[in-house]
Amino acid sequence: MMAANNQTFYVPVNFILTGIPGTEESHTWISIPFCLVYLGSLLGNSLLLFIIVTERNLHEPMYLLLSMLAAADLLLSNTTVPKMLAVFWFRDGEISFVACLTQMFLIHCSFISESGILMVMAFDRYIAICNPLRYTTILTKPVIGKIGLAVVTRSFCIIFPVVFLVMRLKFCRTIFLPHTYCEYIALSRLACENITVSLWYGVAVAIFAIGLDAVLIAVSYVLILRTVFQLPSKDARLKALRTCNSHICVILMFYTPSFFSNFAYRFGHIIPGYILNLLANLYVLVPPMLNPIIYGVTTKEILKHIEKVFYRGCSRGLLLS
Repeated sequence: MMAANNQTFYVPVNFILTGIPGTEESHTWISIPFCLVYLGSLLGNSLLLFIIVTERNLHEPMYLLLSMLAAADLLLSNTTVPKMLAVFWFRDGEISFVACLTQMFLIHCSFISESGILMVMAFDRYIAICNPLRYTTILTKPVIGKIGLAVVTRSFCIIFPVVFLVMRLKFCRTIFLPHTYCEYIALSRLACENITVSLWYGVAVAIFAIGLDAVLIAVSYVLILRTVFQLPSKDARLKALRTCNSHICVILMFYTPSFFSNFAYRFGHIIPGYILNLLANLYVLVPPMLNPIIYGVTTKEILKHIEKVFYRGCSRGLLLS
């Protein structure tokens, strides 16, 4: 410990997650949709991974990238929701400083990974529509593997400095963290020193990582649309656009709440804290649940294999009974 200006600075052993401030009396009710969303995310993404891994005809670039997205969603859900439910159900908000840093790192790392995967998926659709004859020669399995490794490496390199930025902070105010998980900016604001560097690093990540991914996705779709509208028949245009429907839905669902939440959290001082908190929960809860649903419903190959899995399960159940 060290004293300066009549304040005691320290590195806390533990933090206390308080949940969503201002809604303490409703935590039990709030936990119900959170739990249902979590179970839906686990079931949907696990089923998606199982189908893609076990079905050889799905070992194609688009589905391999989708399996990476499902893995990132599972990591995001399992890193955040169990502790949220412990806070809501048992008032067990205590989390060690090291565990808090680890959770923060994994959450943001998986989030940046998802953004990178969505950008690569846009590139996949660009190649499939604009250069279909070269699709299988450009996006081979080794190339997809290298892309996956590059996405993970980029996420690690971007988020790892965040850990050091938090570790160098001096805390003196409180160990009570008004959140359901260890969010970077919320944690930094517990410090009793200037956090300008931390704030602007977060903004830089939002602009130059997530923002850049969003720009590259937009450019890919501009080129895709230009190619689609040059196709001779209406049926060909519609068929090409249908292959992008699910990806576009997932993109909008991922980037819209994340951008709003990130910038509102940093600059929206007039927005009530519980609204910001709910938004922060929204972008780590909803996409992991809806992604497998969207792809399962809109992708014929996946839907066919899902029906096959449930048909086998029902048949075995009838035989056992």
